[in-house]
Amino acid sequence: MTIAEAQKTVDNWIYTVGVRYYNELTNTAILMEEVGEVARLMARLYGEQSFKTAELAATAKDDLSDEMADVLFVLICLANQTGVNLTEAMEKNLEKKTRRDAVRHAANEKLKG
Repeated sequence: MTIAEAQKTVDNWIYTVGVRYYNELTNTAILMEEVGEVARLMARLYGEQSFKTAELAATAKDDLSDEMADVLFVLICLANQTGVNLTEAMEKNLEKKTRRDAVRHAANEKLKG
């Protein structure tokens, strides 16, 4: 699925299953909540925090995948609501990063090794 297809798919889902978009402020709050859920799992899977039970750890990778998809879904909702073409935005963003960081990262001693 391309980014453009994802934007169309989410828009279709919203109007056929979700009834309508939540307003932009509500979706921003939901996005922050979903990002927090990704952060919680990352801290336990890759950081020093532990899971409360081994059972929770067993499904954590699947949960992480699902939480990342939740973040993407809400971000796409916000893009649709605000008229942002995410394909164009991503292309422009990568061009900006490439110009800005062409030498910077290659010269970063912290990234070598």
